[in-house]
Parts: sequence; structure tokens; C-alpha cells
Amino acid sequence: MTPPAGIDPRGPRFAATITAILLLFATFLALIGSSANAASASLAQRVLDPGFLLAVVIAALFLWSVTSPATAPWGALFRSAIRPRLTPPDELEDPRPPRFAQGVGLLVVGIGIVLHLIGVPWALPIATAAAFIAAFLNAAFAFCLGCQIYLLLQRAGIVGRDTSAA
Repeated sequence: MTPPAGIDPRGPRFAATITAILLLFATFLALIGSSANAASASLAQRVLDPGFLLAVVIAALFLWSVTSPATAPWGALFRSAIRPRLTPPDELEDPRPPRFAQGVGLLVVGIGIVLHLIGVPWALPIATAAAFIAAFLNAAFAFCLGCQIYLLLQRAGIVGRDTSAA
């Protein structure tokens, strides 16, 4: 199996920057919303919490990036408006690790959403803060935590097996 065509590594960093900003707002909104007293808040109050609503939008964006990366909004914006103004990248990147990282973000935010809905205090801001840290590391320092997890799993033979090399 040949690896998929490469992507410009600046694209995932661009997406991580926007995602980090959204996650920072979601964390702030979750901290000032019903998260602290989620156990005593009604389900309607938890669902209408602005931090929860933004987290659901972020989870939907993560899901979109995992299921259809070619049409995901931040990637499409980068390809149409940003990349044409940049010099070509020195090298291309395997798209599988960044896609896996989007899945990890979806998992982390999704767990926070579910725990918030069932009334676990602080679950939502902790989940969005954890995802924010990962997105910020990618945006600011080009360190993709999810990509590193992917590479560890690949070395262990769990994901991304290349059968043609055998």
C-alpha cells in the first residue's frame, strides 16, 4: 500500500491555529458556564451552555476533518486563500498523522461533551483545555501531539502498516 500523496505541512498548522482559538473560547465559556455545577444543572441548562455549544461545533469540525479532509473548512481556506500566496513547501507531509490527530481531538472533546451532558463537573473545560494545549503546540511550535501518537502507534505496528515494504 503506497502512502497517500503529501500535503503542505503549513496547512495543518493553519488549521491548528484556528482550532486553538476556538478551543480557548470554548474553555473560557465552559469555565464561566454551568460546568462547575453540571451535576446540579438540568440537562437543558447543560445543553444550552455556550461552552457546550461551541464544543459541539468544534467536535463537528474535527469530525469533518477526519471523514472528509479535502472539504474541511480550514484546509479548504488554506488551499484557496493562503497557500497560493506562499512559496512552495520544502517538502510534503504524509496526511495520515494530521488526520489521526484530528481524530484524537474529536475523541478528547467528545468525551468532554458526553461527560458534561451526564453531569460530570469540570469535564468540559478540562477536555477543551487539553485539546487547546495540543492545538496550541502545533500552531505555535509545529509539534503535533496527535501526529507523535500516530508515529508511536505506527512503530508498534498498530496503525499505518505498509504492506508493500515486506
